[in-house]
Amino acid sequence: MMQGAAAGGTSVSGASWARATRGRAAVLASRHVGVGASSSDYYYNHFGPRGATAAPLLRARGGGRLRPLPLLSGSGKNGEVAKAAAAAASVPADDASAAAVTTDGGGIAATAQLGAMIVAWYLLNIYFNIYNKQVLGALPLPLPYTITAFQLAFGSLLIFLMWATRLHPAPRLSAAQLGKIAPLAVGHMLGTVFTNMSLGKVAVSFTHTIKASEPFFTVVLSALFLGEVPSLPVLGSLVPIVGGVALASFTEVSFNWTGFWSAMASNLTNQSRNVLSKKLLAGDKDVMDDINLFSVITVLSFLLSCPLMIFAEGIKFTPGYLQSTGLNLQELCVRAALAGLCFHGYQKLSYLILSRVSPVTHSVANCVKRVVVIVSSVLFFSTPISPVNALGTGAALAGVFLYSRLTRTKKPKDA
Repeated sequence: MMQGAAAGGTSVSGASWARATRGRAAVLASRHVGVGASSSDYYYNHFGPRGATAAPLLRARGGGRLRPLPLLSGSGKNGEVAKAAAAAASVPADDASAAAVTTDGGGIAATAQLGAMIVAWYLLNIYFNIYNKQVLGALPLPLPYTITAFQLAFGSLLIFLMWATRLHPAPRLSAAQLGKIAPLAVGHMLGTVFTNMSLGKVAVSFTHTIKASEPFFTVVLSALFLGEVPSLPVLGSLVPIVGGVALASFTEVSFNWTGFWSAMASNLTNQSRNVLSKKLLAGDKDVMDDINLFSVITVLSFLLSCPLMIFAEGIKFTPGYLQSTGLNLQELCVRAALAGLCFHGYQKLSYLILSRVSPVTHSVANCVKRVVVIVSSVLFFSTPISPVNALGTGAALAGVFLYSRLTRTKKPKDA
């Protein structure tokens, strides 16, 4: 959960992160991934949320039980979720990126591979949110720091395996680089914590609706700390975002202030991280490639989350205490691990997809992904949603789409 999660999934809005890692990072990334186009733009839209069959059931608060959740199914609600993701994966690329895929990737085979990656990206987002919500809803106490640390620990384990097996070369870090990256890790960790707090209090669909207001925070923080004044069209795109979120909040059945402000805090910390990344990393000739930058931030975020987890929740979260609540501890850990796997996997897939398409195409796919996550969570959890609430959510998402198009198509000023 970047987005995060969110939740998330948790996403980076605007081109701040992209510009910060251009230059040498793009060359390095192209060597490792095997492509040379737009690889340094990974953080543009991501990084900002989300089967077992015949599994024992968890008991949720209020006497409810969590249903077994097959990863893929051809029927029922899970089938509808999978069909929604597959249908949305057919996002049209622009002419330039489509021509590049056809020329360099082997035509139909490359297109099919890209489609499969987008489907997997969407599905991992969907199941991260579902597994994460089930775990957070089953716990007798809200434990966002513990869940965040667990997710980041799982991602860190995968990262060390990647480096140990030489799937990607490990970076060589200097003390100066660590000093620049540490504030970004703080923002990433806190953004994930606040997303988990929100998911534990309100519906998944509502958390993601609130997180759709990230562009508003991007514009405000960029103006305050970077002196970037947005154009009138960009400011105009914020109107449906803010109005849609407000309308959805007024009509949300699961609304409570803790869930609302936690999601807003997630937006603030995530976008503060993005602005800091531009301010701290811009012009750094020794900046590492995007995969290693994301990996180092993940590992540092885990290390920072451990003392917070122990201080805030360590006494409460013990195997003995959880067993005394009647929860199936093994199943709880399995689903938390699956959430961590999905969380890390969808962010890596986002990078791989962006290295194959244009940033504009990626932004469109990311907007559609948020729609798919919201619709899928509504279907799976049977979340009640009124026509006015749906209108507010739709207006906010339309504003996000318009904002992404405007910010990615504007031409740079002449030097």
